[in-house]
Amino acid sequence: MANLNLDIFDHFLPAFLLILFCIFGLSAGTELSFVTCGSVIKLLNTRHNVRLHSHDVRYGSGSGQQSVTGVSVVEDSNSYWSIRGTRDSSCHRGSPVTCGQTIRLTHVNTGRNLHSHYFSSPLSSNQEVSAFGEEGEGDHLDEWTVECGGSVWRREEAVRFRHKATDMLLSVTGEQYGRPIHGQTEVHAMQSASQHSLWKAMEGIFIKPSESPAGSRDYGHAHTEF
Repeated sequence: MANLNLDIFDHFLPAFLLILFCIFGLSAGTELSFVTCGSVIKLLNTRHNVRLHSHDVRYGSGSGQQSVTGVSVVEDSNSYWSIRGTRDSSCHRGSPVTCGQTIRLTHVNTGRNLHSHYFSSPLSSNQEVSAFGEEGEGDHLDEWTVECGGSVWRREEAVRFRHKATDMLLSVTGEQYGRPIHGQTEVHAMQSASQHSLWKAMEGIFIKPSESPAGSRDYGHAHTEF
């Protein structure tokens, strides 16, 4: 019965998120061309075609923290991440994420932040990436800098995420786990920039920017892709 209830929750979570965002000011319409603060999205590693994923399964080695993996399944609700500011740098809801901005990525279903540290990853012995914290609050090791080519993070652009504290890049090189997460791909951090460290914003709820204080026109409307 517990497994059945969990399956039902996962099935209806996207619709529930959509209702919440509509209540708090999200509007659907013309597709935004850039990624905004407060958006809830899935991130695709473009080299290995897996989405950044987490779940309440802990590593059996290294830090023992909540594991972060890549999955090929598109519909899994455990692949949604919320874009947030850091303790020292705000990320105003609806404002475009700029290239070079430092953010936190909070796993929606567990409330833990994308995190890295000087532990070795289980399969490749690169730097471990985990999910850490409670209810969206962890520490300075949850901070990632968005690396992109223009002024803002554009949705059609593949970007990189550099871990601020260790200067390593969020990456996938294709190693796959066995049980209990059979077929899921290891996500880790590496020093060198390559095709393995490119990520693209995919499905999600993109928060509409508010009108500027000077009265200039809106950037556009949020677009949903559940």
